[in-house]
Amino acid sequence: MSLLGGIRPPITVLSVLLLALAGFTAVTLGSVREGRLPAAVLTSQQHFAEDGAVALRASLDESVTDLDRAAALFSTGKPVPPDAVLDKIGSVYQKWRGTAVVEISSGRLLAARGENLPLTAIDRTRLTGEGGLAPRMVKLSNGETRLLTLSLLSWKDQPQQLLVASSSLRFPGISLGNFRAIAVVGSDGTVLSNDGIPEPEMVLTDLQRADVKRDTKQLRSFAKTAAKRTKANPLTTKEPGSGGFPGVSGSLTGGEWGGERAAAGYARLAGPEPGVGTSATSLELTVVAMVNVAQNPARTSDAFAGLVLAGALLLVGALVVALLVGTVQRPLITLFLESRRLTRGDLTRPVSVPRGSEAARIGTALERLRGQLADQDAPQPPAPSGRRKRRTGARTLLALCGVLLLAWCVPLGLLVNRAGADVVVPQQLVNDQRERTDTLNDRIRRALNEGQADLQSVASLMGDDTTPQHMTTVLERTAREHLRYDSLYVLDAGGKVLAQAGGAPQATGAKGPRKEPIALHEGGKKPVVVATAQLPGHSGSAVVGELRIDFLNSLLKRPGLGEIRVVDSQHRVIASNNGYRAFEKLGDERLDALVEGSALKVGMAPRPGSVLYRSGGGHVIAAAAPFVGGGAAKPLDWTVVSWQSAKGLAIHEYSLQNRTVLAGLLGFAVGAACLGWLQIIVIAPLRELARRAEALADGDRRTVLYPRHHDEVGAVTRSLEIIRQQLQQQRKQAGGRASAPAGRN
Repeated sequence: MSLLGGIRPPITVLSVLLLALAGFTAVTLGSVREGRLPAAVLTSQQHFAEDGAVALRASLDESVTDLDRAAALFSTGKPVPPDAVLDKIGSVYQKWRGTAVVEISSGRLLAARGENLPLTAIDRTRLTGEGGLAPRMVKLSNGETRLLTLSLLSWKDQPQQLLVASSSLRFPGISLGNFRAIAVVGSDGTVLSNDGIPEPEMVLTDLQRADVKRDTKQLRSFAKTAAKRTKANPLTTKEPGSGGFPGVSGSLTGGEWGGERAAAGYARLAGPEPGVGTSATSLELTVVAMVNVAQNPARTSDAFAGLVLAGALLLVGALVVALLVGTVQRPLITLFLESRRLTRGDLTRPVSVPRGSEAARIGTALERLRGQLADQDAPQPPAPSGRRKRRTGARTLLALCGVLLLAWCVPLGLLVNRAGADVVVPQQLVNDQRERTDTLNDRIRRALNEGQADLQSVASLMGDDTTPQHMTTVLERTAREHLRYDSLYVLDAGGKVLAQAGGAPQATGAKGPRKEPIALHEGGKKPVVVATAQLPGHSGSAVVGELRIDFLNSLLKRPGLGEIRVVDSQHRVIASNNGYRAFEKLGDERLDALVEGSALKVGMAPRPGSVLYRSGGGHVIAAAAPFVGGGAAKPLDWTVVSWQSAKGLAIHEYSLQNRTVLAGLLGFAVGAACLGWLQIIVIAPLRELARRAEALADGDRRTVLYPRHHDEVGAVTRSLEIIRQQLQQQRKQAGGRASAPAGRN
C-alpha cells in the first residue's frame, strides 16, 4: 500500500492532529498571562525609540547634506569672503550652534559665528584621506558632546578652505509628554545627551531630587544594556526591529518604585533602507526612550476553561474517528479481503456484505459475482429493472464528520472568549499615540521648512548677473541632491519660467510667484505643495519648488501608529501612509471632532490631543496634532491625524481572543485538510468503484477496471478486474462446449 494513500493514513493523521490541537488549546488558552507591564506598552516604547532614531538620523544627515550643498554652491561661483559665507548660511539655516571657516594650509581661522569650536580636534593633514571629511563627535570641556560637520570651499587660484559647523546631539521636535526621558547613547554605553530629566538644581524638594537621581541612574543602566544589545551592525543585522525598522531595536524593563515600573525602548541609528549606510549611521549611536508606567495587577486566563475546550475537542475527535473507522475503514478492509478470496477461487462461503454506504453496494455486487463464478452454466443475469435501495453514502458520513468538527470550531471563533466593553486599554498607549503623532507632525513641518530653506539658499546665490544657464545648472544640482522636489524653476514677476529642472511645472500662474513661502496648489488631480523663495536683486522673481506628495507620504510610514492622515483646515486629506483619494474627507465624526478640538488654543498655542473610543465592537485609539511652531509651513494650518484599533495590540483580552480564534481556525484547517484528503483519495474512487462493481455484476464484461491509487480501493478494483477476466474466460468456455455437440451431429 502507498504510504500517503489508503484509508489508514488520513484517519491516523487526523487523530494525531486533533490530539495536538487539544494539547495546544489546553496550554495556550489556559495560560494567557499578562505581566504587570503589558507587552503592548513595551512595544510602544520600542516604537517611540525607533521614531527618535529616525528623526535623529534624518536631522544629522540633513545637516551634512545642507553644509555640503551650500559649500558646493559657493564653490561654483566667484570667491566669497568667509564672513559673507557664514552670514548667508546663518540667515538660511538656524540649526548649527557654531560655524567657522579655516584656511587648511595654514590652519588660520578666517571667520567664526556662534559658540567657539574645538578646531584642534580636526587633523588637517588627513582631510584628503578616506573618511577625512566624515562628521565626528568631540567632547567639550563642560562635558557636552558636539557633532562637527566638515565641508570644503574651493575656488580657482585661492587657498582651499574648510567650512566647519557644530551641532548638539539633541532630538529635533521629539514630543516627550510628561515624565518621559530620551537619550543619545554612544557605542560604549555612555549617555551623550538626554532630554526629559531635569537637573537636580532645577527641582525644589528633596523628593523631586531623589526622583531625578533615581531616573538618571535608571537611564544610565538602560543605556549600558541597550549599547550591548545593539552591537550588531545595523546594516547587516538579521534581527531588524518590529514593523519594518531597518536597524536593531527592542524594549527593556527596569526597577519598580511607588507602584510604577520603568520601561524603555532602544533603537540603533540605521539607514532609510536595509543595507544603506549614511553619515549618521557611521557614528554608531543608539537612542533610548524611558518612561515610568503604572503597573496593573497580573492577570491569567482561566486554566479550567482551556481544559474544558480541550476535553470537548477530544470527545468530538473520538466520535469522528470512531465514525470513520466504523463506517469507512473497516468495511473497506473487509471488501479488500473478500475480493482477494474470490480471486483465489474460494467461492464456497458467501461474501460478508458490510452495512450501509458504497461498501454495501460493492459487497452485494461481489456476492452476485461469486454466484456467477460458482455456477458456470448459469446464463448471464439480466440488468435489474427497478431502482436499487437508496443508501446513506460515504460523502454524507464525511459531511457529518465535518459538521461535528465545525460544532467545536465555530463557537471558538464567534462566541468563546470574546473581548467586550470591559477591555482594559492602558492609558500609556493613548498617551504614546498622542506624543508619537505630535512627533510625526513636527517632522513633516520641519521637512517642509527645510525644503523652503533649501530654496532660500539657492536664491541667495543668484544675483543680478546670474544667467539662465547658470540658474539651470544650480537647479539641476539641487534636484539631484534633494529628491523631495518634483520640479524646480525660476519665475519672473510676470510668471515666465526663466530656468527649470525636474518635471514640468504644475503651479505656474500668470500673476508671477506666490507671496506665501509655502502654499498648497489644488488645480490638478493631486495636491501640489509649492515652496517659494524670492531672489535678492530681482524684483518679483523667485525660485519655486514643487514638493512631491510621495515625499510627504513616505514620512508617514511609521510602525505602531495605524492609519495616518495629513488634513488641511477643511479636514481634507492631503497625504497618507496608505492609499487615499486626494482632498477626500476623513469620513468619521469622532475624528473630525478630535481635529477641531486639537485646533483650539490651550494657553498660547494649540495642543495635540488623543482619545479612546468604541467603534465597530472594538476600541480605537486616535490622536491629532496641529502644526505648531515657527517656520514657513506654519500658515498651512495642517493637522496630522492617526488612529488604530486596539485589537491589533498585545492586550490581555485581545490576546486571549486571538488565541481562541486561532485554535478554532486550526481545527477548521485540520478537519478540512484530513477530510478533504479522504474525499480525494478514498471516497471519490470508492463511489466510482461501487458503480463499476454493480455494472460488472449486471453483465458488463467489456469495461476494463483500472485502479486509481495503490491502496485498498485500488486493490479491490484489481480484484474485480481479475473477476471480470475470469467471467469472460468462463463465457468463452461455455460457448465452446455448446458448439462441440452441434459439430458432432
